[in-house]
Parts: sequence; C-alpha cells; structure tokens
Amino acid sequence: MADTATSTAAREDAKRDTSPSKTGAKRPAAEQGRTQMETENGKTRIADGVVEKIAGLAAREIPGVHSMGSGLSRRMGQLRAIVPGSGESLGQGVSVEVGQLEAAVDLDIVTWYGQSIVDVTDAVRRNVIDRVEEMTGLKVVEVNINVDDVFVEGDDEDDDKEPRVQ
Repeated sequence: MADTATSTAAREDAKRDTSPSKTGAKRPAAEQGRTQMETENGKTRIADGVVEKIAGLAAREIPGVHSMGSGLSRRMGQLRAIVPGSGESLGQGVSVEVGQLEAAVDLDIVTWYGQSIVDVTDAVRRNVIDRVEEMTGLKVVEVNINVDDVFVEGDDEDDDKEPRVQ
C-alpha cells in the first residue's frame, strides 16, 4: 500500500513539474525554453532566444540574403525600425526547437533577384549549422528554409513615386 502511495505521489510530482514542448514531449518546467548542459563544474543554460539570435545573425552574414521573415513579420520589423530605440529584431524570421543536446531551426528569408536561390540557401544552411554548433555545443539536426520573396532593386522605391494619374 505504501509503495502505491509513493508511486502515485511521484507521478503527481512529475505531472506538476513538466509541461509539453512544441513537439508534445514533456520536459521539466524549469528547463522549458532553455537548454541545460551539466558538467562536473556546474550547469550552463542557453535560452531558446539565444539560439534564434545566433541563427538569425548567421543567416544575415550570407550575401544574397536581403531580409528575414515572412511578409507580415517583415512589415512589423520595418515599423519597429522607425520607432527610436528599437532596432531590428535579430530573431525575426527564425524559429527554433531546442532539446538538451540538439536543435532544429526554421528560417524565412528573402533573397536578392539574380542570386541562385539554391546556392544562397545552401550557404545559409551551412553557416547556421556552423555558428550554432560552435557557439552553443548543440548538434543542429536540421535547418529548414522558406524563401518567401525575391527582392528586386527599386521595389521599395515605388511608394515614393508620384502617381501617374491625378
């Protein structure tokens, strides 16, 4: 009887201390949103936002990447850039799923017209994997890239032109 009560109490504690991750797997609430690496000298925790920022910066380092994010998030980013003191969000267009030892990254990018999309995305994928792995120690298992648009020089300048008809 005592064994049943003890195991029931342990299950109840586990339910309280866990919450579902993005994939539905349970992980302790204290670690939710953070990656924890433990050594004999202590623990290191890396927030998901840190991995997002590293991946976003790594993607932007590649020539051929004009901007990050899907249409709506890019527009919101442009509005944020207008507000004094609020710069561009480095995690814009980046979504990560981080486990204890591995990470998966999803990117939304806009490329320049005239650039090979295959070459740009291959370079982005390699750079994101290299940067995240060397800076965090996590193994990047996948980098999924959505090319949401192709930027053509002069597209943003159309808004400044005078209307053709008055």
